[in-house]
Amino acid sequence: MSAQPTILQQFRSFCYQNNATNLETALEYFAVFGGMGWRVDFTQSLNELIADKVLDNYRYIHGDTTKITQSKEIHHKILTALAVGDRREHSAFKKAQVDRLHGEESIDFLIAEGLLKSDKSVEKPLVDHEKVSGKLLFSQPFMRFWFALISPNYKGIKAGEYDEFYDRWREMKLEFSNHVYQQLFLELVKKAHNENSDDKIMRIGSYWDTQVEIDLLAKTKSGKMIAGTCKFAKTKAKKNEITKLQEKCHKAKLDIDAYVIFSKNKFSTELKKEKSETLQLFSLNSLGNLLLDLSEEDLLVNTNKKY
Repeated sequence: MSAQPTILQQFRSFCYQNNATNLETALEYFAVFGGMGWRVDFTQSLNELIADKVLDNYRYIHGDTTKITQSKEIHHKILTALAVGDRREHSAFKKAQVDRLHGEESIDFLIAEGLLKSDKSVEKPLVDHEKVSGKLLFSQPFMRFWFALISPNYKGIKAGEYDEFYDRWREMKLEFSNHVYQQLFLELVKKAHNENSDDKIMRIGSYWDTQVEIDLLAKTKSGKMIAGTCKFAKTKAKKNEITKLQEKCHKAKLDIDAYVIFSKNKFSTELKKEKSETLQLFSLNSLGNLLLDLSEEDLLVNTNKKY
């Protein structure tokens, strides 16, 4: 597999390889199997595929994974803490019950091995920035799934008893793909902006400090900033989302030039009326623009074992 492909490259490869026709289904399955190069059959339920490809092959995948982690408990604890937590280093150290020195050594190792990527706030907080913890991203969606749900339940899975896994999966399934949605939203905003403006986005990611967290923050070549939020609720995003986003930016003392909102479940009529040059709305269907012109060139070369 090519060195550290982006989440968008992995998603395009996944959709091309598996002839994805339904975007929402593709995202749901990608959040579990993404990055591994495995073929998946969208006519099978996600639970069936997890059983066939992951649970029944636990010993083999575990063996391949521990070759990377060197079977060190500290690495597994930190990876699980990151997979189920807020992605902040300090939170992961606390949850994994490791001190900062050993925790940072572990993270350096996991980044070097390609399991994790460092994620920094687009703008450094003006106040107490030394207290703001860095965040980390899993390089492959499947590895996040593995350390969130498989590794913590290994005893039962190893023994062929899957009930504990399925109980935990039922609790997490509805929200598990949200993290992928947010990462692809960043890619979509960058693509949409750069196709329509000479003032290209130079940096894009999130913003966080000790008080505020903003899903998307982008900075253009000229220094203009774009802020955004992601909504995953079953109800339509409402007009007050603009106010809440503006309040966060004001609290963070960010001078914002334009706003973007992503909603998995559409927008209220009042919010749609607010669309303008300084407010863009992106829906689930909008993510389909990331899959235009798929071709064999998008297929990543993977060396992972095919389960």
